[in-house]
Amino acid sequence: MTSRPDEAGLNRPSPVKANASGRKAQSGIRVPDIHDLAKRLRFAPQQGRIWLDDQRMMLMHVSSLGALRQELIESLGTETARGLITRIGYHAGARDAEMTKKLRAASNIYDNFMAGPQLVSLEGVVHCEPIALDIDVGCGRYFGDFHLVDCFEAEAHMASYGVGNEAVCWMLVGYACGYTSTFMGRPILWREFECRSMGHEKCRVVGKPVEEWDDAEDDLRFLQIGDFVKWTIEPKAPLPATARLATKNPVTPDNSFGMVGISSGFNTVCHMVKKAAPTEATVLFLGESGVGKEIFSHNLHRLSKRGDGQFVAVNCASIPEHLMESELFGVEKGGYTGATTSRPGRFERAHGGTLFLDEIATLSYTAQGKLLRALQQGEIERVGDTRVRKVDVRVIAATNINLREAVKDGTFREDLFFRLNVFPIKVPPLRERRDDIPLMMNWFLQHFSKKHGKVITGFRERAVDAMINYHWPGNVRELENMIERAVILADDGGALDLAHVFTGDEEMDLSSFFLKKGGSIGRAIQRASTAPASGMPSLVETEAQMLRTALGEAKGNVSLAARLLGITRPKLAYRLRKHAIPLE
Repeated sequence: MTSRPDEAGLNRPSPVKANASGRKAQSGIRVPDIHDLAKRLRFAPQQGRIWLDDQRMMLMHVSSLGALRQELIESLGTETARGLITRIGYHAGARDAEMTKKLRAASNIYDNFMAGPQLVSLEGVVHCEPIALDIDVGCGRYFGDFHLVDCFEAEAHMASYGVGNEAVCWMLVGYACGYTSTFMGRPILWREFECRSMGHEKCRVVGKPVEEWDDAEDDLRFLQIGDFVKWTIEPKAPLPATARLATKNPVTPDNSFGMVGISSGFNTVCHMVKKAAPTEATVLFLGESGVGKEIFSHNLHRLSKRGDGQFVAVNCASIPEHLMESELFGVEKGGYTGATTSRPGRFERAHGGTLFLDEIATLSYTAQGKLLRALQQGEIERVGDTRVRKVDVRVIAATNINLREAVKDGTFREDLFFRLNVFPIKVPPLRERRDDIPLMMNWFLQHFSKKHGKVITGFRERAVDAMINYHWPGNVRELENMIERAVILADDGGALDLAHVFTGDEEMDLSSFFLKKGGSIGRAIQRASTAPASGMPSLVETEAQMLRTALGEAKGNVSLAARLLGITRPKLAYRLRKHAIPLE
C-alpha cells in the first residue's frame, strides 16, 4: 500500500499531554525501560531451548527466512505469499499480546501497550520508534503511528529483489494487527506507507480501527484465509467497547483431554488415543510413573463407543496376590473362608464398559494366566463358582516396566504380552516435553488457587527458571504436588518463589543464562563449586548464589538488589552478613 500520509490520517490532531485514559501526545513519547522484558529472555543451551517468559523461541538466520520468502513468492505468487506471511505475523502478535498482559499487568496502559513494540526489538525483528499514539481501551479508541528501523523483512526482501515500488513488511504489519487487535479487543488494521524497499530511510506504519479506513477490504483479504481471523466491515461508526474479534485462537492448547500440552510428544499421544478410541482394540500405555497414563486411559474410554459405560480402574500393585483372583473375577458365598456374601469382580462391574489395569507387570505368574484366559475367551468364573459368565469388556493396561525385558527375564508371560500389546502408546516423560511445563504450571496454579481459596499472582522468574531446568523424576505428578505445596506456602496475593516450590531435597540444576542490559548473555545462577559429590547444591549455597547474582545485577546497589529479590533492604543486608558476602 503506497497511499500518501494525508490519506492515512497521519496529520490528525493529537492530545497535548497524557491523561488518565492513556492518551499521549504526538511528540516526546516516553518509551519505558525494556530491561523488565529482557530479563524474561532466558537461554538453556544445555537443553537446546530459548525461552521468552513461558514461550519457547528460536534463533534463525535472516538469510534463511529471506530464501523461504523468495521461494513462497516465486512458487505461490505474491498475493498468496503475502497472505501466508501476514498471517504468520498476526499469529505472533496475538501471542505476544497475551504475554504482555502478564508481564506489565501493573503498569499504566501506555507502558503495557509499548511492551509489544519492545518485544519485537528484543526478538531481533525491528526497532520501533513511536511517532504518535492515542489509546483508550475502555472507549475502543486507537491510533498509532510508528517508524520501523532496520526491519529484517525489508532487508531480506531487498537482498532478493532490490528496491521497488511496493511496501513489503508483510509480517510486521500482520504482527501489528494481531498484537493491537488482541490488546484492544477489537479489529485494528495497520498499513505500511513508507518502506526501505521503496527507497525510504525508515519504514512507517499506521494503525487504526478497521471501520475508520475507507478501503479496508484491500488489506483484510490477507487475513481472511484459514482460521486466523475473520473480520466483517461495518458502517463507519465506533464499535462498542465490548466488541471482540471473531477469531479462533490457534495457540490455545486443546484441553479436551483434561490436561494441557503443546509439545510434539503430547500431541502424538493425543493423536494415538483418538485413533484407538473408536475401535475395540486392547491398548497398552507405556511410560514412567506419573506421566498421566490413567488420565489418557480415562479419555480413551470417554471418546470410545463405550463412553456411556463404566470405567473401572484397578491398581494391580495394591491388591494382595491371594485376593487378586476374587477382585478381578468375583467370589461366590463360601468360596473361601470369610466370603460371607457373593459379589461381582472388576470384570463384571466393567461389563459394557472399560477395565483399566494399572501396573499390570506386578501381577503374579498365576494371575497372568487367569487374566489371559479372560481376555481370550471373554468369560470369567467367580471364585467358588461353577458357572461361566460372559463379559463384554474392553481392557486398557498400563505399566512403567519394559514388558519385553520382563518376558526375557521370565517374570511376564509372553502370550499375555502379545495379547496386550495390540495398540501400544508410549507416553514420554515430562523432561522430554518441556514445552508443556509452562502450560501445566499455569494450569495447576489456577486449579489449586481456586481449590485452596487463595489469590496467587504467578511465578517469580527464578522459580520459572528452576522448574524449566528441573529433571522431573516424578513427572506430571511431581509437578502437580510441587505447585499445590507452593500455593499452600505462599502468602495470599503474592507470587510463587523458588523456596515455595522446591523444599531443598530436589536435585536442581540452576544454570540459566539471561540477556544483560548491554546485550551480552550472562549466567543468572550458577551451581555452587562446593556442591557435594551428587552435584546437588544445598539450600544455603543456592540462596548465597542468588544473593550474589542479584547484587551483581544491581552493580552493588543493595536497595536495587533487594527490589530484584522482592525483599526489603534490611532483610537483604542481614542475609548478606549471614553469608559473609561483601558489598561490591
